[in-house]
Amino acid sequence: MSLAATFQEIVDSLPDDWTDMELDLRIFDESRYVDAAVYLTTVNAQPYSHHDWHWRVLVAHRFGHAAAAPAVHGALQLLDDSGLDGELAVREVRSGRVEVTNMWGRPESVRQEFRRLRAQ
Repeated sequence: MSLAATFQEIVDSLPDDWTDMELDLRIFDESRYVDAAVYLTTVNAQPYSHHDWHWRVLVAHRFGHAAAAPAVHGALQLLDDSGLDGELAVREVRSGRVEVTNMWGRPESVRQEFRRLRAQ
């Protein structure tokens, strides 16, 4: 199965309130490491050193300091289109978090309602 299809399968299996996840990516042809790194710069993949996996990819669902899921899907599709085979492993998935926003001067009831609505 292609990397993009595997990633889409992972995303589809998550609950709707997932906020972010960490994936590990390994390519099978290590001689094309630089080629893969070029495609993965768009999602800020973090290379591992002295590890059997090549990159860690942070993915955000609706907010956060990570690459958006459609961007990761697109980068993985580029790897597939260039003939690079590999595998993905889900390391961690977080859910139920809400973004932090400026709520100065707002009553606590508004803050709680905001958290309740965003956590759904």
